[in-house]
Amino acid sequence: MSRKLPRADRRAQLLNVASDIVREQGTDALTLGGLAERAGVSKPIAYDHFETRSGLMMALYKEAMDRQVEALAVALQDTPCEPDQVARVLATAYIECAVTIGPEWHAIGAALKGDAMMDAYHREMRDDHAVFYADAIIPLSKLDSITVRRRCVGLIGAMEAASNEVMAGRIGLKDAVDDIAFLIVSWLISGR
Repeated sequence: MSRKLPRADRRAQLLNVASDIVREQGTDALTLGGLAERAGVSKPIAYDHFETRSGLMMALYKEAMDRQVEALAVALQDTPCEPDQVARVLATAYIECAVTIGPEWHAIGAALKGDAMMDAYHREMRDDHAVFYADAIIPLSKLDSITVRRRCVGLIGAMEAASNEVMAGRIGLKDAVDDIAFLIVSWLISGR
């Protein structure tokens, strides 16, 4: 068994190991018992941190989303408040983060489809992201804030679809970023 770690450090270690399992073997291989064994801890420790397999998968998904939002917030701090530049930063941050996180993020989301807690979390996450993107776009847009927020929900769907296409090798990263940046400028900033 591994040495005693502070709770937050142990949780981070378990999430890293869980991510490795999903990346190497897929979501079907991820169980709390298997996680405990691979991490070198007892099963009760894994269950104490995540309670259920769905809880573990949601924690993995949430961690990925939190990293994405954090990276975007940092990128926006250094971006001049100009439509084309803000649009490119928004598009690049989402697509690059999704590609960096890798296909396991999408596999986890797919594995949790139909789970009531995951569905509620996914809705909340999408709403939070829409507000985050809208807050970056509203100062640049001629549209009212309600329309921008509503359209940002569609934008997030488009970015998710584009990142899936990049990861599948059907479109290039640069093309995906260009397309999403164009969508942001034409659909949200131009005021149509």
